[in-house]
Amino acid sequence: MNSAVLIFPGINRERDMARALRLVCGGVPAMVWHAERNLPPGTDLVVIPGGFSYGDYLRCGAIAARAPIMDAVRAHLARGGLVLAVCNGFQIACEAGLLPGVLMRNSQLRFICHDVYLRVERSDTAFTRGYNAGQVIRVPVAHGEGNYTADPVTLARIEAEGRVLFRYSDPSGNIDHDWNHNGSANAIAGIVNEKGNVLGMMPHPENHVEAALGCTDGRGLFAGLLDHFKQAA
Repeated sequence: MNSAVLIFPGINRERDMARALRLVCGGVPAMVWHAERNLPPGTDLVVIPGGFSYGDYLRCGAIAARAPIMDAVRAHLARGGLVLAVCNGFQIACEAGLLPGVLMRNSQLRFICHDVYLRVERSDTAFTRGYNAGQVIRVPVAHGEGNYTADPVTLARIEAEGRVLFRYSDPSGNIDHDWNHNGSANAIAGIVNEKGNVLGMMPHPENHVEAALGCTDGRGLFAGLLDHFKQAA
């Protein structure tokens, strides 16, 4: 699996993501600067990592969404390639029109940084084949604008098409207001686009891949991606 991690000014999770990809999938991902206009030949997976691109000025992700490299990302998607957009990457993907909806200020109007529980809604996608449907995983969040919302028609369409892959839940997998940490509509933590080749999610699976850190629930996402490309080869 050939992967490329995008770097924008202010992004700070690119090395975490590169390490997770190397540990789980093998190989060293290409690190691609935002001003580049092309991805490395043969790229299978593009990752838009978390952080605070351009200091989160204007709107989170709004400036990065207009970077030169994003045209190459769109061409990559048109060829059927995959994009994983995490945290600020999710915000960038929404601002770039790769995913519907928008990420607003957390409902409690404060930054949150702790582990959360996610219920995996589907296991038949390239991003979730490393999990079982209904499985509950624990991964960290670190964001101030993770409150996913969209207009009622868009939300209804996303739900009807099964495009919600992760929801905030309690440890048993129950969807509960008290465990919806940022107030996201329908407890949405991660969605895919219509073609299923872009995943945007606020939590950070890349930070839970090593046993030394106490939890490895994030490994399933990366292992599933690796298996996806092995099957496609």
